[in-house]
Amino acid sequence: MLNSLPLPSNKVGYLLIIAFSICSIIIALFAQYGLGMEPCPLCISQRIFIIAVGITAVLALISQRWRKIEIGFQGLGTLIAFIGGCVSARHVWIQNLPADQVPDCGPGLGYMFETRPIFDALSLLFTGDGNCADINFSFLGLSIPGWTLVAFVGLVIFLLFLLIRTVRTPADVK
Repeated sequence: MLNSLPLPSNKVGYLLIIAFSICSIIIALFAQYGLGMEPCPLCISQRIFIIAVGITAVLALISQRWRKIEIGFQGLGTLIAFIGGCVSARHVWIQNLPADQVPDCGPGLGYMFETRPIFDALSLLFTGDGNCADINFSFLGLSIPGWTLVAFVGLVIFLLFLLIRTVRTPADVK
């Protein structure tokens, strides 16, 4: 049934994921440098996960000749997109906390990496601080982290489709 769906081939799917990742980072950089929106630690984390999903799509595209390796990169990309979605969900959660429950704002991330042990700085990168509660932009009622969560959910679903279709397709058909 999955093979009969009129959806793009794996190659086209990987190219779509790569293009989506590049466009997402270009938009994030435009928001940062063009519009002056300073990214919080969780925003930076989400960028890292978007880039990582794009890299796994490049690796899956390159490894299409070797089925097991391709499946491995599909699974890794799905896992990375899922974790990125969890980070986005936490960001949305922090943005919706009552003002008295928002975590304290800490020093800048650059300062944290310069003055603290690496694991303390990484902890801030993935848990966020009070700066993450600010909503600088929203579209159709969703903040940037909300749209990023939607994107990660879409990536997980699309990557799972590619993974299931690859596993179910006989090796000699590819």
